[in-house]
Amino acid sequence: MSRLLSIIVPCYNEAEVISESISRLRAVADSMSPDIDSEIILIDDGSSDSTRPIISSALHSDPRLRLLSFSRNFGHQAAVTAGINRCRGQMALILDADMQDPPELIPDIVRTMDSEGADLVYCVRRERQGESWFKIHTAKAFYRLINRMGDIRLPLDAGDFRLLGPRVIREFNRLPESNKYVRGLTAWVGFRQVPFLYTRLPRLAGRTKYPLRKMLRLSLSSLVYFSTAPLKIAVAIGAVATLCGVVLLLWAVLGKLTGFTHAELGWTSIFAAITFFGGMQLMATGIVGLYVGSIFEEVKRRPEYIVESDSLDSTRP
Repeated sequence: MSRLLSIIVPCYNEAEVISESISRLRAVADSMSPDIDSEIILIDDGSSDSTRPIISSALHSDPRLRLLSFSRNFGHQAAVTAGINRCRGQMALILDADMQDPPELIPDIVRTMDSEGADLVYCVRRERQGESWFKIHTAKAFYRLINRMGDIRLPLDAGDFRLLGPRVIREFNRLPESNKYVRGLTAWVGFRQVPFLYTRLPRLAGRTKYPLRKMLRLSLSSLVYFSTAPLKIAVAIGAVATLCGVVLLLWAVLGKLTGFTHAELGWTSIFAAITFFGGMQLMATGIVGLYVGSIFEEVKRRPEYIVESDSLDSTRP
């Protein structure tokens, strides 16, 4: 009995690489074992270049290709979520369009899932070619930070490049929250998960769609998403600040009563104390604000994405 593999490829302004990406993906689909059929789902995440027309023109040459077009840019995680939500396969593989994660590894990843009896295979970067020292080491620091502070264990040095089995797909699609962090949620659902080591390659062309600003925003969102540790840290800081304030108050009162302090000489310490405790309060308020903002986004119950068109619908009778 044949199985269907859905290859999910989010695309945003990838006109420089998408033709080569499609060609390599088609070659990989041709090389799969006879008992595995493939569909290649390309999600156009509101691209402003010619990504969408290039994909549209390729649809006519291969029925395995499928295009989901968003009404605007909703972000990488929303595009991946849409692919998982709408895939038809018993297996779903997530792959970026820039081909830094080589699609030629897909047959080996599928064989790893079958041989290990795994529900999810996450791909671990043993080497990252073409990436700066800063990006490599900040990514390492992020994974270790969220594992120390978070409520789940994320595989170290693993991105979105992963193969999901039917149970993981089913449970992921049951999760009701918006603004999903895909690699965290696929780890959270559990089941048997095994690693696959590989070397990440440089981009074929163009620039990364995740500059430092977006990476920091994703890091903050994922930390808030999976951990209440920042709130606990804010409480601890508040407790320490309160204790320091009580000590300073006792020192001032006792000094006034016994005469070993002079109020007119204390302006420097007062200024320092106000600045320090004010900063702590603002930081704690900001941490609480991150969680309130996350709650605000969830309670609005807006969809994570809006699909303008699905090429599969146009081919149905």
